[in-house]
Amino acid sequence: MKTLKQLLQAKPHGILSIAPDARVFDALKLMAENNVGALLVTDAGRLIGIITERDYARKVILMGKSSLDTPVREIMTDKVLCVHPDQSVEECMGLMTDKRVRHLPVMDGGKLIGVLSIGDLVKETISEQQFTIKQLESYIHR
Repeated sequence: MKTLKQLLQAKPHGILSIAPDARVFDALKLMAENNVGALLVTDAGRLIGIITERDYARKVILMGKSSLDTPVREIMTDKVLCVHPDQSVEECMGLMTDKRVRHLPVMDGGKLIGVLSIGDLVKETISEQQFTIKQLESYIHR
């Protein structure tokens, strides 16, 4: 099984982040341009939160606010669950399921090195299972 660090290296883009004082509209635009469902919120290079499509739906739309007038800081999730690059895919999937989150920032020695989504982890799990199946089929047909 690949490490989280290896999964991050295979991702097409680096860390997508936004400033806490940016407008929610700008965060949504950045998410749409990059086809992602979340952005890390950083201030002076330090992770201070995460903003997701779920945050937007529940804290802007349902509350009658405007994405043009609302700063990211106002709706971001500031208690961010983070993982380390040496944790397993299975462990991270368990955390995501237990805590009901879809994105996990990866920290290495206090430094943000990337973010993994549930889709990234599911894709890796399926790939590993397909590899195992092919090996077993090859063994059976000898």
